[in-house]
Amino acid sequence: MAEVAVVVGGASGIGAAIAARFADEGWEVVVADLPETDVTDESSVAAMFDGVLAEHGRLDVVVNSAGVSGLGAIVDLDVAEWRRVVDVCLTGAFLVMKHAGRRLGAGGTIISLTSLNARQPGPGLAPYCSSKAGLSMLTEVAALELAPKGIRVNAIAPGLVVTPLTAPAMDVPGIEDDYLQNTPLGRAGTPEEIAEAAVYLARAAWVTGEVLDINGGAHLKRYPDLLGHVMAAFG
Repeated sequence: MAEVAVVVGGASGIGAAIAARFADEGWEVVVADLPETDVTDESSVAAMFDGVLAEHGRLDVVVNSAGVSGLGAIVDLDVAEWRRVVDVCLTGAFLVMKHAGRRLGAGGTIISLTSLNARQPGPGLAPYCSSKAGLSMLTEVAALELAPKGIRVNAIAPGLVVTPLTAPAMDVPGIEDDYLQNTPLGRAGTPEEIAEAAVYLARAAWVTGEVLDINGGAHLKRYPDLLGHVMAAFG
């Protein structure tokens, strides 16, 4: 029986590339995304996992890639926008880990998508940076708690990868150049390169509690001033 991988947030971008790569590797892949699965709704998350087990009879890999972002200075940020981002990127990730951790057996693994912003602050990105930093620590705590069950928990922290989430920022003059000037390898990554890392973590039987930076060396430099570029372009 083929191993079963659930990719939460797998309808587009990095999640879709991971789902495709896992399918190529022989996993049975279930894509969980809106509107059927809402990571901010605990009953929706629990029902999704129950449905996977009912249909496929097993659960081996859970990839947690749902995410949203926005841009705004802290002093101007509406609390509803803060909650929108945190609810998806951190609370949603917690709910996926909670219910995956209840259902995975020994040898199972959870892989979350954090971000370069888990370690590099970006002006205008307070909810996103805070959520991704929290997700990195949540990954480590979950790795400790779930290790006695034989479940591994890891994360991938991509740098600039052009996806539907990041594409609008690339249209703002100066942003892409700023990213690339602060990426030692001088280019953006691809969703397929992140998918390759997900396959590695799914198979790396002695790796847990790891947050794997895949960013062309961008963590060695500084994060672009997205808010500054937007203000310069649009006032």
